[in-house]
Amino acid sequence: MSPEQATILKILRTRCAHGPVSYHDYIETVLYAEAVGYYCRNNVRVGRSRDRDFYTAESLGQVFARLIVGAAESLLGAEQAAHSTFIEIAAEPGQSLLDQVAQHPFAAGRVIRLGEPVRASGPVVIFANEWLDALPCHRLVFQDGSWHERAVGFQQDRLTETRLASPTPPVREAIRHLPTEMEEGYQLDLPLAAEAALSALLAQDWTGLLLLCDYGKTIQALLQDCPHGTARCYYRHQQDNDLLDRPGEKDITCDLCWTRLQALLAQAGLSGITLESQESFLIQRAAATAEAIVTGSAGQFSRERQTLMQLIHPANMGQRFQMLWGRRKA
Repeated sequence: MSPEQATILKILRTRCAHGPVSYHDYIETVLYAEAVGYYCRNNVRVGRSRDRDFYTAESLGQVFARLIVGAAESLLGAEQAAHSTFIEIAAEPGQSLLDQVAQHPFAAGRVIRLGEPVRASGPVVIFANEWLDALPCHRLVFQDGSWHERAVGFQQDRLTETRLASPTPPVREAIRHLPTEMEEGYQLDLPLAAEAALSALLAQDWTGLLLLCDYGKTIQALLQDCPHGTARCYYRHQQDNDLLDRPGEKDITCDLCWTRLQALLAQAGLSGITLESQESFLIQRAAATAEAIVTGSAGQFSRERQTLMQLIHPANMGQRFQMLWGRRKA
């Protein structure tokens, strides 16, 4: 057991001293406990090498950066882009999307690291690649004719899964909108922290473009096609579903609920709200950039063209990831 894991278990024992804690609180601890949580350690998590845990579209290099910049300029128009600050949320330490392009059309760029306060104002392009899925989720289960909130506690020295006596307030509110008849034992992982984070961002005084790249499902799919929930772990590029194993050493994530996030954008007055696959977004919104990559090395092997295909091919990232975007006018 690593010193960091031992510290996390000590924190969890303290938090569970008077009973089990919600999965949200458990995941928040193992991911974000100061200096020892998965996202707060001084280590490299993202990349394709064997000692990393997962890779993202952005970690594939400058091709993705060029495509996002091209799409943002296309959606905003050159004049508005030239007066906008490009804000990237949740970029990996020491990295940013704009650092990967030789030049960009925006007035300025700013990076907000994971865990830092998210603030935006004025004319902006707000871009986030896998920001919301990194926030804690709540776990629900349908048993004995009603929804209950799953929890984590200790049985002697071992972490175990149990149920809360009554749901936490966010879950209690969410249950009001869920079906009252379900398959016994059906599990639902709700990323309510993601919705709260997006709501806080939408409440701020900014105009321009919001562009979220992530993975998720509609509420119908979450309630019909995922009887075991969608929460999962990643460690050394291997996926598993044991959220209690190796706390603090594995990434924990779940699919977003696009239906609820789209509703938040609509309530905040954004226009042109669109949810589409990464494949569709990059081909349609960054068409000029994609074409330049394809034709730039016609007849030759091209690593950039190969990366483009990985980003848009349905069997790779093209369908697994989605883009949710919308505009806010002044």
